[in-house]
Amino acid sequence: MLYQEIATKLVQLAENDLSVRQKLLNQGKLSKGYHPEMEAVHQANSKVLKKIISEIGYPTINKVGHKASDAAWLIVQHAIGEPEFMQECYSLMLEQKQDIATKNIAYLYDRIQVYRSKPQKYGTQMISKDVLFPVENPLKINIYRSEVGLPELSEKQIQLIPDCDQIQLIDNQDEEYNLWRKKIGWI
Repeated sequence: MLYQEIATKLVQLAENDLSVRQKLLNQGKLSKGYHPEMEAVHQANSKVLKKIISEIGYPTINKVGHKASDAAWLIVQHAIGEPEFMQECYSLMLEQKQDIATKNIAYLYDRIQVYRSKPQKYGTQMISKDVLFPVENPLKINIYRSEVGLPELSEKQIQLIPDCDQIQLIDNQDEEYNLWRKKIGWI
């Protein structure tokens, strides 16, 4: 590992993110909209990560270790108010995919697709506890998941996935969500 101090910082930021998230979840404050306290954490974390990327490039496993590289991904995954940053990081991760956990690339790809009202590939994003957001190819989803180290979905889970033509209907169920995505630049 080349950057121990940066690795420590990334892990601290991710742990704080998860701690604040759990606190707000326990208080019942994460069910509607983007909570301002959570948004502030995500913005502060992405600001630090942007600085790190400008100094060392994307924090890969060889640069900061597995745990800190995963922490960097979590920061990007949660930077939902910054579509361009998420997409830039996705590109950086792809450029160095041999030195990034492939499941992290898959999760980020799917997250970006869902926020853009596009079908996901790996089935990592849910619309409810038991139902995935629509996927590009339900018949090949377990092949795609296997390629990135994700567990297979059951036949029942696959059967519950809505068709891609249902995306607009799904997205239109939450007007506030759509207004936010338009304001932020996702759609």
